[in-house]
Amino acid sequence: MPTINFKDIIDIFLVAVALFYCYKVMKQSRSMNIFYGILLFISVWILISKVLEMKLLGGILDQLVSVGALAIIILFQEDIRRFFYNIGARQRAHRFLRFFRLDKRKNSSEFRNERETIFPIVMACMNMSKQRVGALIVLQNDLPLGDFMRTGEEVDAKITQRLIENIFFKNSPLHDGAMVIANGRIAAASCILPISHDLDIPKEFGLRHRAAKGISKETDALAIVVSEETGNITAAYSDMLRSHLSAEELETVLMKGKF
Repeated sequence: MPTINFKDIIDIFLVAVALFYCYKVMKQSRSMNIFYGILLFISVWILISKVLEMKLLGGILDQLVSVGALAIIILFQEDIRRFFYNIGARQRAHRFLRFFRLDKRKNSSEFRNERETIFPIVMACMNMSKQRVGALIVLQNDLPLGDFMRTGEEVDAKITQRLIENIFFKNSPLHDGAMVIANGRIAAASCILPISHDLDIPKEFGLRHRAAKGISKETDALAIVVSEETGNITAAYSDMLRSHLSAEELETVLMKGKF
């Protein structure tokens, strides 16, 4: 009579966690129908090949299953990419890298330089908020944003309040899209970001807010939105939105790079 030991219990638990996480990822990416279809196909394959032992039909299904892994990668390539993005963005992963000296800590001089670059961003956002000028600023953290920078125009300029306001001025050719700040400089402007289709986003939020939530979901970046309609300042990080920020709250969020 077969017995179940502690290792088998751990094995079953890990499989259950993996299936639950797959279900959660598919639900968030609105791919549940494909997920259900795969489960139904696997159930039919087990029934025909293993239980009923139909050789002809079972052989055909066996061939389909043999290339199933490649098909799943093609179907869910964006979800798989987001999965590994999320793993790399976690703080525990960076602690592990720091242990092997692959992820360097910021020294005090770099910290002071960050303080000097944050003030122009805060002042520009507050001024644009008063004038009802729409803006979307993305600050790179640990994950590189090169793919998104290439969709816009390279700037590579020092961070100044006047330059930020000029880029988002309504008649500026670069005002439409996102500004990306990386390594203490304005790296690019007029960048295209992924749009979040989450249904829980308030209706008063527009396309800029959905783009901010989308980039915060796919990367560990911090996104700042200035609403053109209301002047409210909103921050997006880790697929979460925090709205109606004051100057002090915005400065704190920028200093931490998250909230």
